[in-house]
Parts: sequence; C-alpha cells; structure tokens
Amino acid sequence: MAVARLLLLAAIAALACAPGAAAEDAYPARPIRLIVPFPPGGPTDVMGRLISQAVSDVLGQQIYVDNRPGAGSTLAGKIAATAEPDGYTLLLGSAATLAIGPTLYRDVEYDPKSFVPVAMVAEVPYVMVAGPKAPVGSVGELIAYAKAHPGKLNFGVPNGAPPQMLAAWFKHLTNIDVVLVTYRGGANVLTDLMGGQVDVAIETSSILLPHLHGGALRPLGTPSPKRLPDLPDVPTMAENGVPGFIASSWTGIVAPAGTPKGIVEKLNRATNAALAAPATQARLKTLEAQAMFGTPADYADFLVAELPKWIAMAKLSGAAAE
Repeated sequence: MAVARLLLLAAIAALACAPGAAAEDAYPARPIRLIVPFPPGGPTDVMGRLISQAVSDVLGQQIYVDNRPGAGSTLAGKIAATAEPDGYTLLLGSAATLAIGPTLYRDVEYDPKSFVPVAMVAEVPYVMVAGPKAPVGSVGELIAYAKAHPGKLNFGVPNGAPPQMLAAWFKHLTNIDVVLVTYRGGANVLTDLMGGQVDVAIETSSILLPHLHGGALRPLGTPSPKRLPDLPDVPTMAENGVPGFIASSWTGIVAPAGTPKGIVEKLNRATNAALAAPATQARLKTLEAQAMFGTPADYADFLVAELPKWIAMAKLSGAAAE
C-alpha cells in the first residue's frame, strides 16, 4: 500500500510539473498584446488603453495595445483568431468585430464564435441627438415629422459602425422614412450635424456629452433601460414610445480558441480586480462607462444574448462593406 501511495503521489507531482501546468503557473512571463480593431484616439482605443494599463498593474506584467484597424474591424479579428492560443495575444472585442463586421464582410476568415470569452470590460450608453437646425426636439416630434414629411429628415451615421445599425433598427421599429447618410467616421457625422448638413445622429455619451452640455446639440432620447445620471431630463426610448429599443456600446476581452482555461481564469480575475480599483472607476466615470464584472461564463452568456441582435441589425441596415 505504501508503495502504491508513493507511486500515486509521484504521478500527481509529475502532472503538476507538466509543461502545460508549469506554463500556466508562470503566466504571464512576458508582455501581452491586446489587439484593438480601431485607430488610436477613438472610444474603443481609449477603453483598450485604460483596461490594458489597469490589468498590467494587477498582473505585474505589461499589456500593450496593438491598433489594427481595417475591413470594418475584421482585420484585427483575423489576426487575433490565428494567433498562438497561449494567452499572449488578446482581442478587445465589441459588437463591431464579433457581429457586425463578420456579417457585412464575406471573407473574414475567422469564426467570431470560436473566440474564448475572457472578461467583460465596460459598456457606454448611446444617445440620440438633433442638430441645431433640426425641426425636432424630441423622439416623438422626430417620428411625427418623419411621418408627415417622408424622406425629409437626414440621419448621419458612420458607415458599417454600430450607430448605423441602431439608426436602421430605429427606422424599422418606428416605420418612418428617414434618409441614412453614411460617413467614414463618427467625427465627420458630428461636424455635419453641428453644421446643419444632417438633422439627427446617435452616438455614445462619452463622445456627445461635451456637445450636449455646451448646447451645440439637443438630446432626444437614450436606448438605455433607465435615464442616464448625467442626462436626468432625457427620457429613455421606452419612455419615448419605442419599447425594446435598448442597446449600449460594450467591450470585452476575448482570446484565440484553445487558450488554456487556467490562463483565461487568471486574466478574468485580474480584469475584475482592475475594474474594481478606485483609479479605474474614476477613469470610467469620465468616459460615462460602466464596468461589467463577471466570470468567463457570464461573458459567454452575454455574447449568446447580444450578438444575434447586432447580426440582425447589420442585415437590416443594408450597409455595404468598404
């Protein structure tokens, strides 16, 4: 019996010292790359840099941002999907990379469902706004005006991006005839919106709040479950008579398929700890972002519920890949 016990203990020790287990225990032993599918300076890039620095502090190892824009964010998706599944290449996922891009682009060369969910990061609310020259001051007035004057209102949207999907969905839900005017980016939309070239737009609160507080734009409504603390007088879309129109701009970390469970769990714990840190909470508040805590399984459940909605919007939008 003693001999058998010694053999069993030796076998357990050997397993614990196996290369895979040792690699997971030592992880991370070198800098980690976080691929961001958009150029520097945009809201997703800002979120990527925020969380990469916060998680770096927790892990004691650098996580650096690698911006890989292109092909409606699917270039970054392909690079991440084909990377070695060792925990040293991660992707900052969003509706754009995991749902919209793969729907609009035929040859994405990766299956967004094959990524391993690691950790949710944050969500930022959207706000529908009107320009200073628009003949509407509320969502109700927008719907009424569009029905009375079909094809007269212009809705500015960045081509292939989530705001275009939301605008198409809103148009479908309310059965109104508005013209979706596509731009290469959200900054161009805001410039023409404030200049009166387009009437309405929808963007994240992190981008819009300075213009709203300054009076350059008028808030119409937000597709949030409840009113936003920074815009307490702006009704939700449900309050505006458009129930079910709920969406946010969310981000989360995913890894290539096959990434070891132990590494995924270590990254998840580090991300949750980083999000809970007072410094991170303060920074998220300046971006109007809400931290999203949870396990990898929670994130997987979130994606199962969320991605079909964005895929359906992408198909509904009729957007063309550029």
